[in-house]
Amino acid sequence: MTNDVIIVGAGIIGAACARSLAAAGCDITVVDRGTTAGGTSSACEGNLLVSDKGPGHELVLAQYASTLWKAATADLTEQLGPQFPSVEYDAKGGLVVATTEAGARVLLDFAASQRAAGVDARVLDASTAHELEPDLAPGITAAVHYPDDAQVQPTIATEALIASARRYGARLLENTPVTGPILDSAGALVGVKTAAGDLRASRVLIAAGPWSGEVAALLGVHLPVRPRRGELLVTSRMPHRIFHKVYDADYVGAVGSDDSALQTSSVIESTAGGTVLIGSSRQQVGFDARLRVDALSEIAAKAIRLFPFLAGAAVIRSYGGFRPFMPDHLPVIGEDPRMPGLWHAAGHEGAGIGLSLATAELLTALMLKRPTPLDASPFSAARASLAPHLQAVAYAF
Repeated sequence: MTNDVIIVGAGIIGAACARSLAAAGCDITVVDRGTTAGGTSSACEGNLLVSDKGPGHELVLAQYASTLWKAATADLTEQLGPQFPSVEYDAKGGLVVATTEAGARVLLDFAASQRAAGVDARVLDASTAHELEPDLAPGITAAVHYPDDAQVQPTIATEALIASARRYGARLLENTPVTGPILDSAGALVGVKTAAGDLRASRVLIAAGPWSGEVAALLGVHLPVRPRRGELLVTSRMPHRIFHKVYDADYVGAVGSDDSALQTSSVIESTAGGTVLIGSSRQQVGFDARLRVDALSEIAAKAIRLFPFLAGAAVIRSYGGFRPFMPDHLPVIGEDPRMPGLWHAAGHEGAGIGLSLATAELLTALMLKRPTPLDASPFSAARASLAPHLQAVAYAF
Protein backbone atom coordinates (compact mmCIF):
# COMPACT_ATOMS: atom_id res chain seq x y z
CA MET A 1 0.00 0.00 0.00
CA THR A 2 1.27 3.51 -0.85
CA ASN A 3 0.70 6.33 1.63
CA ASP A 4 1.08 10.07 1.22
CA VAL A 5 3.05 10.21 4.46
CA ILE A 6 4.50 7.65 6.83
CA ILE A 7 5.05 9.15 10.29
CA VAL A 8 7.61 7.40 12.47
CA GLY A 9 6.65 8.06 16.06
CA ALA A 10 3.35 8.02 17.96
CA GLY A 11 4.27 10.57 20.60
CA ILE A 12 2.58 13.95 20.72
CA ILE A 13 4.54 15.46 17.82
CA GLY A 14 3.75 12.52 15.54
CA ALA A 15 0.16 12.47 16.75
CA ALA A 16 -0.36 16.18 16.12
CA CYS A 17 1.20 15.94 12.67
CA ALA A 18 -0.93 12.90 11.83
CA ARG A 19 -4.10 14.73 12.82
CA SER A 20 -3.25 17.90 10.91
CA LEU A 21 -2.17 16.08 7.74
CA ALA A 22 -5.09 13.62 7.80
CA ALA A 23 -7.56 16.47 8.33
CA ALA A 24 -6.02 18.13 5.26
CA GLY A 25 -6.80 15.03 3.20
CA CYS A 26 -3.47 13.22 3.27
CA ASP A 27 -3.22 9.44 3.46
CA ILE A 28 -1.35 8.81 6.72
CA THR A 29 0.20 5.82 8.44
CA VAL A 30 1.79 6.24 11.86
CA VAL A 31 4.28 3.58 12.93
CA ASP A 32 5.88 3.20 16.33
CA ARG A 33 8.14 0.55 17.78
CA GLY A 34 6.09 0.78 20.99
CA THR A 35 2.67 2.19 21.75
CA THR A 36 1.02 5.59 21.55
CA ALA A 37 2.57 8.02 24.06
CA GLY A 38 4.85 5.23 25.21
CA GLY A 39 7.98 7.40 25.41
CA THR A 40 8.64 11.02 26.33
CA SER A 41 5.01 12.09 25.95
CA SER A 42 4.02 10.04 28.99
CA ALA A 43 7.07 11.05 31.05
CA CYS A 44 6.68 14.80 31.40
CA GLU A 45 4.51 17.48 33.00
CA GLY A 46 2.49 18.55 29.96
CA ASN A 47 3.86 22.10 29.86
CA LEU A 48 2.42 24.71 27.48
CA LEU A 49 4.85 27.53 28.26
CA VAL A 50 5.97 30.88 26.95
CA SER A 51 7.54 31.92 30.25
CA ASP A 52 10.76 29.92 29.86
CA LYS A 53 11.67 31.14 26.36
CA GLY A 54 13.69 34.23 25.58
CA PRO A 55 13.19 36.32 22.44
CA GLY A 56 13.88 34.27 19.35
CA HIS A 57 12.49 31.68 17.00
CA GLU A 58 11.37 29.15 19.63
CA LEU A 59 9.42 31.86 21.46
CA VAL A 60 7.67 32.80 18.21
CA LEU A 61 6.68 29.15 17.73
CA ALA A 62 5.50 28.95 21.36
CA GLN A 63 3.44 32.13 21.03
CA TYR A 64 1.74 30.70 17.98
CA ALA A 65 1.19 27.40 19.78
CA SER A 66 -0.48 29.14 22.71
CA THR A 67 -3.16 30.45 20.34
CA LEU A 68 -4.03 26.91 19.20
CA TRP A 69 -4.51 24.83 22.33
CA LYS A 70 -7.83 26.12 23.65
CA ALA A 71 -9.58 25.74 20.30
CA ALA A 72 -7.96 22.35 19.69
CA THR A 73 -9.17 21.12 23.07
CA ALA A 74 -12.73 22.14 22.23
CA ASP A 75 -12.46 20.52 18.79
CA LEU A 76 -11.17 17.26 20.26
CA THR A 77 -13.97 17.19 22.83
CA GLU A 78 -16.59 17.72 20.14
CA GLN A 79 -15.06 15.17 17.76
CA LEU A 80 -14.30 12.39 20.25
CA GLY A 81 -17.34 12.86 22.49
CA PRO A 82 -17.79 12.85 26.25
CA GLN A 83 -16.76 9.20 26.52
CA PHE A 84 -13.14 10.14 25.75
CA PRO A 85 -11.16 11.39 28.77
CA SER A 86 -10.53 15.11 29.02
CA VAL A 87 -7.07 16.33 28.02
CA GLU A 88 -7.26 18.46 31.19
CA TYR A 89 -6.35 21.71 29.49
CA ASP A 90 -5.70 24.18 32.31
CA ALA A 91 -4.88 27.81 31.54
CA LYS A 92 -3.55 28.24 35.06
CA GLY A 93 -0.78 30.70 34.26
CA GLY A 94 2.77 30.61 35.52
CA LEU A 95 4.53 32.31 38.39
CA VAL A 96 8.32 32.58 38.21
CA VAL A 97 10.09 33.66 41.38
CA ALA A 98 13.61 34.53 42.46
CA THR A 99 14.97 33.94 45.94
CA THR A 100 18.22 35.93 45.73
CA GLU A 101 19.09 39.47 44.68
CA ALA A 102 21.22 38.20 41.82
CA GLY A 103 18.38 35.94 40.69
CA ALA A 104 15.96 38.84 40.87
CA ARG A 105 18.07 40.94 38.51
CA VAL A 106 18.32 38.09 36.02
CA LEU A 107 14.59 37.34 36.18
CA LEU A 108 13.50 40.97 35.78
CA ASP A 109 15.88 41.54 32.86
CA PHE A 110 14.65 38.34 31.21
CA ALA A 111 11.00 39.36 31.66
CA ALA A 112 11.72 42.80 30.19
CA SER A 113 13.23 41.20 27.09
CA GLN A 114 10.18 38.96 26.74
CA ARG A 115 7.77 41.87 27.00
CA ALA A 116 9.62 43.54 24.16
CA ALA A 117 8.88 40.37 22.15
CA GLY A 118 5.15 40.48 22.96
CA VAL A 119 4.98 38.19 26.01
CA ASP A 120 2.54 39.07 28.78
CA ALA A 121 5.05 39.08 31.67
CA ARG A 122 3.74 40.95 34.71
CA VAL A 123 6.18 41.94 37.45
CA LEU A 124 4.69 41.49 40.93
CA ASP A 125 5.78 42.58 44.35
CA ALA A 126 6.15 39.94 47.03
CA SER A 127 2.78 40.74 48.57
CA THR A 128 0.93 40.24 45.30
CA ALA A 129 2.86 37.03 44.59
CA HIS A 130 1.69 35.67 47.94
CA GLU A 131 -1.89 36.62 47.10
CA LEU A 132 -1.60 34.36 44.04
CA GLU A 133 0.19 31.62 45.99
CA PRO A 134 -0.51 31.96 49.74
CA ASP A 135 1.73 29.00 50.68
CA LEU A 136 4.77 30.38 48.88
CA ALA A 137 7.78 30.76 51.19
CA PRO A 138 8.67 34.23 52.49
CA GLY A 139 11.77 35.96 51.22
CA ILE A 140 10.90 36.15 47.53
CA THR A 141 13.08 38.79 45.89
CA ALA A 142 11.20 39.04 42.59
CA ALA A 143 8.18 37.50 40.90
CA VAL A 144 6.76 37.55 37.38
CA HIS A 145 3.28 36.33 36.46
CA TYR A 146 2.73 34.76 33.02
CA PRO A 147 -1.05 34.47 32.38
CA ASP A 148 -0.55 32.61 29.09
CA ASP A 149 1.17 29.55 30.57
CA ALA A 150 -0.99 26.43 30.62
CA GLN A 151 -0.89 22.66 31.03
CA VAL A 152 -2.46 19.50 29.61
CA GLN A 153 -2.35 15.87 30.66
CA PRO A 154 0.25 14.80 28.09
CA THR A 155 -0.61 11.12 27.73
CA ILE A 156 -4.31 11.79 27.24
CA ALA A 157 -3.57 14.69 24.88
CA THR A 158 -1.40 12.42 22.73
CA GLU A 159 -4.00 9.68 22.69
CA ALA A 160 -6.71 12.21 21.80
CA LEU A 161 -4.71 13.56 18.86
CA ILE A 162 -4.09 10.03 17.55
CA ALA A 163 -7.76 9.15 17.99
CA SER A 164 -8.71 12.28 16.08
CA ALA A 165 -6.23 11.44 13.30
CA ARG A 166 -7.79 8.01 12.99
CA ARG A 167 -11.25 9.58 12.70
CA TYR A 168 -9.84 11.43 9.70
CA GLY A 169 -8.64 8.13 8.22
CA ALA A 170 -5.08 7.76 9.52
CA ARG A 171 -3.79 4.28 10.28
CA LEU A 172 -1.74 3.36 13.36
CA LEU A 173 0.75 0.51 13.52
CA GLU A 174 2.02 0.04 17.08
CA ASN A 175 4.81 -2.35 18.12
CA THR A 176 6.22 -2.04 14.61
CA PRO A 177 9.90 -1.04 14.56
CA VAL A 178 11.33 0.61 11.46
CA THR A 179 14.35 -1.39 10.31
CA GLY A 180 15.60 0.50 7.26
CA PRO A 181 14.85 2.68 4.24
CA ILE A 182 13.30 1.93 0.89
CA LEU A 183 15.12 4.02 -1.71
CA ASP A 184 14.43 4.47 -5.39
CA SER A 185 17.13 4.31 -8.06
CA ALA A 186 17.90 8.02 -7.58
CA GLY A 187 18.40 7.64 -3.82
CA ALA A 188 15.10 9.24 -2.80
CA LEU A 189 13.30 7.83 0.22
CA VAL A 190 10.08 6.14 -0.92
CA GLY A 191 9.20 4.15 2.17
CA VAL A 192 10.47 2.22 5.16
CA LYS A 193 11.13 -1.39 5.99
CA THR A 194 9.45 -2.56 9.18
CA ALA A 195 9.23 -5.72 11.20
CA ALA A 196 5.73 -6.15 9.75
CA GLY A 197 6.74 -5.60 6.12
CA ASP A 198 7.47 -2.75 3.73
CA LEU A 199 5.53 0.53 3.77
CA ARG A 200 5.77 2.88 0.80
CA ALA A 201 5.02 6.59 0.69
CA SER A 202 6.02 9.72 -1.14
CA ARG A 203 7.25 11.19 2.17
CA VAL A 204 8.54 9.82 5.47
CA LEU A 205 8.37 12.04 8.55
CA ILE A 206 10.58 11.31 11.56
CA ALA A 207 8.81 12.39 14.74
CA ALA A 208 10.38 10.00 17.21
CA GLY A 209 11.37 12.43 19.95
CA PRO A 210 14.76 11.65 21.51
CA TRP A 211 14.99 8.53 19.34
CA SER A 212 14.78 10.59 16.13
CA GLY A 213 18.55 10.46 15.71
CA GLU A 214 18.47 6.68 15.84
CA VAL A 215 15.65 6.53 13.27
CA ALA A 216 17.48 8.98 11.02
CA ALA A 217 20.57 6.80 11.18
CA LEU A 218 18.51 3.77 10.18
CA LEU A 219 17.29 5.70 7.15
CA GLY A 220 20.75 6.89 6.18
CA VAL A 221 21.33 10.43 7.51
CA HIS A 222 22.82 11.97 10.62
CA LEU A 223 20.52 14.04 12.84
CA PRO A 224 22.13 15.37 16.05
CA VAL A 225 19.22 14.74 18.41
CA ARG A 226 20.47 13.57 21.81
CA PRO A 227 18.52 12.37 24.84
CA ARG A 228 18.46 14.62 27.89
CA ARG A 229 17.21 12.89 31.03
CA GLY A 230 14.72 14.53 33.38
CA GLU A 231 13.28 13.33 36.72
CA LEU A 232 10.02 14.15 38.50
CA LEU A 233 8.36 13.46 41.84
CA VAL A 234 4.62 12.99 42.36
CA THR A 235 2.91 13.48 45.74
CA SER A 236 -0.20 11.81 47.05
CA ARG A 237 -3.49 13.63 46.52
CA MET A 238 -4.05 16.64 48.74
CA PRO A 239 -6.26 19.72 48.99
CA HIS A 240 -5.48 22.21 46.23
CA ARG A 241 -2.79 24.53 47.60
CA ILE A 242 -0.74 25.41 44.50
CA PHE A 243 -2.69 27.37 41.90
CA HIS A 244 -0.20 28.12 39.12
CA LYS A 245 2.83 26.53 37.57
CA VAL A 246 5.44 27.89 39.97
CA TYR A 247 9.11 27.70 39.30
CA ASP A 248 12.38 29.21 40.34
CA ALA A 249 14.14 31.55 37.94
CA ASP A 250 17.01 29.03 37.74
CA TYR A 251 14.79 26.86 35.52
CA VAL A 252 15.24 29.17 32.53
CA GLY A 253 19.01 28.80 32.68
CA ALA A 254 18.77 25.02 32.97
CA VAL A 255 16.53 24.81 29.90
CA GLY A 256 18.94 26.78 27.75
CA SER A 257 22.13 25.21 29.04
CA ASP A 258 24.44 23.00 26.99
CA ASP A 259 25.97 21.47 30.13
CA SER A 260 25.74 17.68 30.23
CA ALA A 261 26.09 17.53 34.03
CA LEU A 262 23.15 17.32 36.41
CA GLN A 263 21.14 20.54 36.76
CA THR A 264 18.09 20.91 38.96
CA SER A 265 15.56 23.65 39.55
CA SER A 266 12.16 23.95 41.18
CA VAL A 267 9.07 23.48 39.00
CA ILE A 268 5.94 22.79 41.03
CA GLU A 269 2.26 22.51 40.15
CA SER A 270 -0.95 20.78 41.09
CA THR A 271 -2.81 18.46 38.73
CA ALA A 272 -6.51 18.00 38.12
CA GLY A 273 -6.28 14.72 40.03
CA GLY A 274 -5.08 16.44 43.19
CA THR A 275 -1.45 15.36 43.12
CA VAL A 276 1.51 17.76 42.96
CA LEU A 277 4.17 17.38 40.27
CA ILE A 278 7.64 18.37 41.45
CA GLY A 279 10.53 18.83 39.05
CA SER A 280 12.86 19.23 37.45
CA SER A 281 16.24 17.93 36.41
CA ARG A 282 18.29 17.85 33.23
CA GLN A 283 21.25 15.60 32.57
CA GLN A 284 22.82 14.04 29.49
CA VAL A 285 23.39 10.36 30.29
CA GLY A 286 22.45 8.78 26.99
CA PHE A 287 19.47 6.44 27.25
CA ASP A 288 20.40 5.30 30.75
CA ALA A 289 17.01 5.11 32.50
CA ARG A 290 18.26 4.23 35.98
CA LEU A 291 16.70 6.13 38.88
CA ARG A 292 18.93 8.96 40.09
CA VAL A 293 18.50 9.52 43.80
CA ASP A 294 20.84 12.54 43.79
CA ALA A 295 18.62 14.31 41.28
CA LEU A 296 15.45 13.49 43.17
CA SER A 297 16.98 14.65 46.46
CA GLU A 298 17.95 18.00 44.97
CA ILE A 299 14.54 18.42 43.38
CA ALA A 300 12.78 17.74 46.70
CA ALA A 301 15.03 20.09 48.68
CA LYS A 302 14.53 22.96 46.24
CA ALA A 303 10.76 22.43 46.17
CA ILE A 304 10.57 22.72 49.96
CA ARG A 305 12.39 26.06 49.79
CA LEU A 306 9.56 27.43 47.64
CA PHE A 307 6.67 25.65 49.38
CA PRO A 308 7.66 24.62 52.93
CA PHE A 309 4.42 22.68 53.47
CA LEU A 310 5.67 20.09 50.97
CA ALA A 311 8.09 18.82 53.61
CA GLY A 312 5.16 16.89 55.07
CA ALA A 313 3.81 15.62 51.75
CA ALA A 314 3.98 11.94 50.87
CA VAL A 315 5.72 11.13 47.58
CA ILE A 316 3.94 8.23 45.92
CA ARG A 317 6.16 7.80 42.89
CA SER A 318 8.91 9.22 40.75
CA TYR A 319 9.48 8.92 37.05
CA GLY A 320 11.87 10.11 34.42
CA GLY A 321 11.97 10.64 30.70
CA PHE A 322 14.24 11.64 27.85
CA ARG A 323 13.92 15.02 26.16
CA PRO A 324 15.11 15.41 22.54
CA PHE A 325 18.00 17.88 22.83
CA MET A 326 19.34 19.76 19.80
CA PRO A 327 22.74 21.46 19.89
CA ASP A 328 21.36 24.81 18.70
CA HIS A 329 18.24 24.59 20.89
CA LEU A 330 15.75 24.64 18.03
CA PRO A 331 13.61 21.82 16.64
CA VAL A 332 13.96 20.64 13.05
CA ILE A 333 10.71 21.02 11.13
CA GLY A 334 10.66 20.39 7.41
CA GLU A 335 12.25 18.49 4.56
CA ASP A 336 15.78 17.14 4.74
CA PRO A 337 17.78 18.51 1.79
CA ARG A 338 20.17 15.56 1.93
CA MET A 339 17.56 12.92 1.10
CA PRO A 340 14.48 13.63 -1.02
CA GLY A 341 11.37 12.25 0.63
CA LEU A 342 12.68 12.56 4.19
CA TRP A 343 11.08 15.05 6.58
CA HIS A 344 11.65 15.90 10.25
CA ALA A 345 9.61 17.13 13.20
CA ALA A 346 12.04 16.54 16.03
CA GLY A 347 14.32 18.10 18.61
CA HIS A 348 11.83 20.04 20.76
CA GLU A 349 13.67 19.19 24.02
CA GLY A 350 11.29 19.76 26.96
CA ALA A 351 8.83 21.90 24.99
CA GLY A 352 7.35 19.26 22.68
CA ILE A 353 3.94 19.07 24.33
CA GLY A 354 3.37 22.78 24.03
CA LEU A 355 4.87 23.12 20.56
CA SER A 356 3.19 20.06 19.05
CA LEU A 357 0.15 21.75 17.51
CA ALA A 358 2.21 24.61 16.07
CA THR A 359 4.75 22.16 14.70
CA ALA A 360 1.97 20.21 13.02
CA GLU A 361 0.46 23.30 11.40
CA LEU A 362 3.85 24.46 10.14
CA LEU A 363 4.77 21.00 8.85
CA THR A 364 1.44 20.55 7.10
CA ALA A 365 1.75 23.92 5.34
CA LEU A 366 5.27 23.03 4.18
CA MET A 367 4.28 19.59 2.89
CA LEU A 368 1.23 20.89 1.05
CA LYS A 369 3.09 23.97 -0.22
CA ARG A 370 0.69 26.35 1.47
CA PRO A 371 1.56 29.69 3.10
CA THR A 372 3.13 28.97 6.49
CA PRO A 373 1.72 30.52 9.68
CA LEU A 374 5.21 31.78 10.55
CA ASP A 375 8.68 31.85 9.06
CA ALA A 376 9.77 28.22 8.68
CA SER A 377 13.40 28.86 7.75
CA PRO A 378 14.76 28.99 11.34
CA PHE A 379 13.59 25.38 11.80
CA SER A 380 14.98 24.04 8.54
CA ALA A 381 17.48 21.21 8.55
CA ALA A 382 19.51 23.43 6.22
CA ARG A 383 19.85 26.31 8.73
CA ALA A 384 23.33 27.67 9.34
CA SER A 385 23.31 27.04 13.11
CA LEU A 386 22.83 23.30 12.52
CA ALA A 387 25.34 22.88 9.70
CA PRO A 388 28.39 22.14 11.93
CA HIS A 389 26.46 19.25 13.52
CA LEU A 390 25.36 17.55 10.29
CA GLN A 391 28.56 15.80 9.30
CA ALA A 392 28.02 13.15 6.67
CA VAL A 393 27.91 9.63 8.04
CA ALA A 394 28.03 6.53 5.87
CA TYR A 395 25.55 3.76 6.60
CA ALA A 396 25.31 0.30 5.09
CA PHE A 397 22.13 -1.74 4.90
